[in-house]
This record gives sequence, structure tokens and C-alpha cells, in this order.
Amino acid sequence: MRITLERSNLLKTLGHVHRVVERRNTIPILSNVLLRAEGTNVQFKATDLDLEITEGAQAMVEKAGAITVPAHLLYEIVRKLSDGSEVALTVNPEGTTMTVNSGRSKFSLQCLPEGDFPDLTAGTFSHSFKIKAADLKMLVERTQFAISTEETRYYLNGIYFHTVEADGQLKLRAVATDGHRLARSEIEAPSGSEGMPGIIIPRKTVGEIQKLIEDPEALVQFEVSDAKIRLSFGEIVLTSKLIDGTFPDYQRVIPANNDKEMRVDCSTFASAVDRVSTISSERGRAVKIALTDGQMVLTVNNPDSGSATEELAVSYEGDPLEIGFNARYLLDITGQLSGDDAVFRLADPGSPTIILDSSSADALYVLMPMRV
Repeated sequence: MRITLERSNLLKTLGHVHRVVERRNTIPILSNVLLRAEGTNVQFKATDLDLEITEGAQAMVEKAGAITVPAHLLYEIVRKLSDGSEVALTVNPEGTTMTVNSGRSKFSLQCLPEGDFPDLTAGTFSHSFKIKAADLKMLVERTQFAISTEETRYYLNGIYFHTVEADGQLKLRAVATDGHRLARSEIEAPSGSEGMPGIIIPRKTVGEIQKLIEDPEALVQFEVSDAKIRLSFGEIVLTSKLIDGTFPDYQRVIPANNDKEMRVDCSTFASAVDRVSTISSERGRAVKIALTDGQMVLTVNNPDSGSATEELAVSYEGDPLEIGFNARYLLDITGQLSGDDAVFRLADPGSPTIILDSSSADALYVLMPMRV
């Protein structure tokens, strides 16, 4: 194999695919990226056996062929080459080493044969539809912070995508929860998504989706089966296994009888929570919210270092109420709100609270209270 590429094209493509490769691997081939050159194109592929990314790049192919080389090493070499340079990749006849030439720089890398590289065979997909990249990004960003990191409840380690009938319309809905908070976001269901199976997209795949969406106006091809998902972002194709588990009935934890409503300016509230939580310890990040007519008092007590309070004007007309929340969780949720106001629907100090975005009816958050 002998090919020449623009350094910028090579770096961009390697930047997308090399992230999938785990830094430490017991299986040597999984540390490598597969290069397959033919025609005027080089296909790059990387996998960790659960997630696979492939992308093509324009190249001058003098001699076609395929080989695998260490992914992170190749990426670091190309990253450090000078801007605007051309990179020549040449594999020796035995297929054991690849030479990287650029200007006066020359590197020799150990190779492994293409035949050893695993293929995440996609199989057939039962549902296929197109979704605007901006919509997919919004669904993911509004919910990903609530993904659980607790490995024992593996079925919560991702975002649950499914279609649901709501307000007489079919919606594509994304939900994530870690048992302390729940995030739900939805859009009008794209044509072709009707009847798709409910799927749980793993945390690592969710992170890659966020990074791969570069043009919000583009359309993403979204293909689904019971076990896998395939997303096509132009030249980039991401294939991933899904979490094999049943997502809990999240509707049961969304309270229906929260009759006390409080509105507060979102950025003012977030800044105040951030300020008073400065005094909290890592173990106890509780902030107490005391509500009376038109006023909120935020309080944090830390036996080791002191206390902090701050008063805010709010729109609230119910009975006085004191309730505690994890400050970090409050900031995570308010960080997703795009409207001027955050709308809290409360019941009592021991019940879950609903938080809504004043500018969007398509997002809903549920937060469990803390004892304070």
C-alpha cells in the first residue's frame, strides 16, 4: 500500500475515529486503526467491539491495499507535523511496518494484518429515518447529564430513545435518569420512526454523537435494530451496540399533582446557587430553598467551614415551603434551559419537583429533594 494525503484531511479523519480506541487494550489489534485504500479514497475504521466509527478521506492512491497501525500513535504523529504538508504512507511488502513521510520527518510504525481486525457486523435494521443534526444534538444535550454512572444499574447507563403518542402527536423522545434526577426531551417524530423499538444508547456512544455533529443543518441517517444503531453523518458512519436491558417505566416518577408553581430568572438563580454552594463540602452539596410570597432564600450550611445565604425575588404565591436539593444537580438542569425563566412545580419537601423551561414545552426535568 502506498498513498499520499493532505495532512489536514488526514488529521481531521483520524481525529474522528481514533477517539473510539481505548488507551489500554489486552487485545493488540483493538489499539489499531484500519486503513483501506482504493480508487481515490482511504477508509479509516476504529472499534472497541461495542462501537465502531468509519470515515473516508480523499487521497492519491499509488498502490491499493489495507493495513492496521496504532491509532493514537499515528494521530499524535500527524498532529505534530507542520500545517499544509503532505503525508505519504507506505507499507513494506511483508506488511509488517508502515513508513510515514512528511517533509524531512520520517516515522516507521509496526503493523498488524487487516485480516485480524474485527468487524462490528451491523446485520439488518428494522427502522430507518432521517433526523436533523440540530434536533439530534438537542435531544442528546438536554438529557445526557442525567445518565447514571452506576455500573450495577447498567440499563440506566445511556439515553432511552423511543416514540410515544403525546398531545395527539407522535413524538421521538429521549430520557435519561440516575435515580436522583430525570431529564426528558422530545421532538416531532421523524417520518419512518413509527413503531421503532425503544433503544438505550450507551454513554460512550452518546459522547461520540455529540462530537460528530459539526453541521447543525445536516441530516443524519438514523438506522435502528433491536441490538444495534447506525448513524451516518455524511462521510462518517457510527455503528454501536445498544444496551441490552429494559429501561424502567419513567412515567411513574413524573409527579402529576405538583400544585405549587415558582418562577425565577434562570441565570440569576443559577449564579446564586453557584455562589452559595461555594461553601458546601464535596460530600454534602445540599442547598436549602425557603419560599414565601415573592421571595426565595437560598441557604447552605457546612459544619466545617460556615454558612451562606442569598435572597432572590421570585414569582410564588403558595404556602411557605422549605425544600433541599443537590446544588450540582440544580446547576446541571438550569444549564440546559434556554428560556429566561425556570419554572418549578412543587408539592412538599419530600416529593419530587418538576422543572420546566419557560421557552420550550419539549423539555421536562424531575429532581428528587434532599434532607436539609
